[in-house]
Amino acid sequence: MNSGTESVSIIAAFIAGLLSFLSPCVLPLIPSYISYITGITFGELTQEVLPKRIRLLTAVHSLLFILGFTMIFVLLGLSLTFAGGLISQHRQIISKIGGIIIVIFGLNITGVIKLGFLQNEKKVEIKSKPAGYFGSFLIGSTFALGWTPCVGPLLASILLLGSTEKEIMKGAALLFSYSLGLALPFFVTSLLINNFLVYFKAIKKYLRVISVITGIFLIAVGIMIFTNSFGALAGYAGRLFSRP
Repeated sequence: MNSGTESVSIIAAFIAGLLSFLSPCVLPLIPSYISYITGITFGELTQEVLPKRIRLLTAVHSLLFILGFTMIFVLLGLSLTFAGGLISQHRQIISKIGGIIIVIFGLNITGVIKLGFLQNEKKVEIKSKPAGYFGSFLIGSTFALGWTPCVGPLLASILLLGSTEKEIMKGAALLFSYSLGLALPFFVTSLLINNFLVYFKAIKKYLRVISVITGIFLIAVGIMIFTNSFGALAGYAGRLFSRP
């Protein structure tokens, strides 16, 4: 994969991370996640002016939570790319099958079709958080192992994209970019959690629209993987931005 195609894939992975954060399965639960990992009550988190101690605790625990899910995502990326490399002679077939699967994921999220196994939430749960900072890291790792109707197809799509890479580090880079797309808004929200309810009320009415956009995004990615057109898109973008 050339550098232009790789850049397009990295951007696609980052956008998938952002859409994961905005999904109806994740966004409404952000305050609960932050309260759980920090041990700070929701009432304290939503004070008009957050004390410096609470802001610092929230930042540190959020970073450890992010580190936890990033580590798992990158390891998954390495594993899938390595597995794809073992059967590199079938890479074209993997791309075709992967593209079809991603399109199906997209159709499911838009509501065009309904796949029961993607509607049932499956996730690893920790009933009581281990004490201290390690607990936040562990919860982040557990979050990454979860499978929800919204995040699962997005994550699986980036994993499928990573499995078509020839170099395992490029697969890891894709999952790191996905993690970054999920992590940045999460961290910013954790620092501005006292304003979250105001922002959420404005966004809440658009959650269905976000789901449709997410589905269309996945359908587009699936088609590009199936037709191997990431390179063509990268070339077009290069010509567009190189114009005087």
